[in-house]
Amino acid sequence: MDNKKKAVETGKKLAGFIRNLRSEKNSSEHTINAYFADIVEFAIKVRNSDASFDDWKNVDRDQARTFIMELHDSGNTKRSIQRKLSALRSFYRYLLLHGEVPLNPFDNLPPVKTDKPLPKVMSINQIESLLNAVSLYWQAKSAANLVRDDESAAFACARDTALTEVIYSGGLRISEALNLNYGDTDISSGIIKVRGKGKKERLAVLGTPAKRALREYLKIRNQHGAARDAAAPLFINQRFSRLTPRSFQRNLKEYLLQAGLPPDFTPHKLRHSFATHLLDAGADLRSVQEMLGHENLSTTQIYTHISAERLKKTYRQTHPLAAAAGKK
Repeated sequence: MDNKKKAVETGKKLAGFIRNLRSEKNSSEHTINAYFADIVEFAIKVRNSDASFDDWKNVDRDQARTFIMELHDSGNTKRSIQRKLSALRSFYRYLLLHGEVPLNPFDNLPPVKTDKPLPKVMSINQIESLLNAVSLYWQAKSAANLVRDDESAAFACARDTALTEVIYSGGLRISEALNLNYGDTDISSGIIKVRGKGKKERLAVLGTPAKRALREYLKIRNQHGAARDAAAPLFINQRFSRLTPRSFQRNLKEYLLQAGLPPDFTPHKLRHSFATHLLDAGADLRSVQEMLGHENLSTTQIYTHISAERLKKTYRQTHPLAAAAGKK
């Protein structure tokens, strides 16, 4: 609907509010159009009217609550509902300021809390693609003579492969992985000692691929003459200093590009993936909580929601009656 047609069909009070948004508030046309649509939607849903509705002083809190329930029933997201209520609150503040209504029925309503977005996880195939991309990236760099020498490329490749495997195998935060010391790892038993938040220690498990990658990295690391005492950093740069999160994250961007994976994947997505894949395979929530080092079980429960969403997605894509069930 263009602005001229809006002006003809809009009630006087709503028209005044729209003019106020445009001239006094300098609101964008996008905001003005959204607010107009939200206010008209209220008139339609609750007062069975249209944009010409002008009896705003007789709207009460019960009707405001009814509108919220209508929005929920119509399948609006919580974020969308918040925006619509914000439009109506703003409209009623304008009406109060001009003495058109005795109160704002949209004030002091129970807040509509938005759900926290579920963490993104990588599929097992994506993780395999990422790990393969590490060696492909450094091979390409060496072939193009873009590295100092082949030895430094082999070192970086082995280190970043091992680091990626350790993060995913043990469900570590990037800071926990890079704070590992040489003496924290027992490859033969497949156990590493991790210092988590609040300096709390826990044990993490290394799977066969992680142990293999870590052995390969340590062989090259030690050939370089890096320190082997218990307190020496495990993952190091070419100058034997502890590798920083920033350095690994910068390399990770290159590996994601090499693998054709989404650029917003981060080391923390590997931790999310670790937890989700364990639950998908039947691990109990308490064990996953302990492996992640979560103090509260409620923090770990977010991964059960991810697993449930994945199950529902698989069902919708594969069950012959899923489409019909969704329409009921």
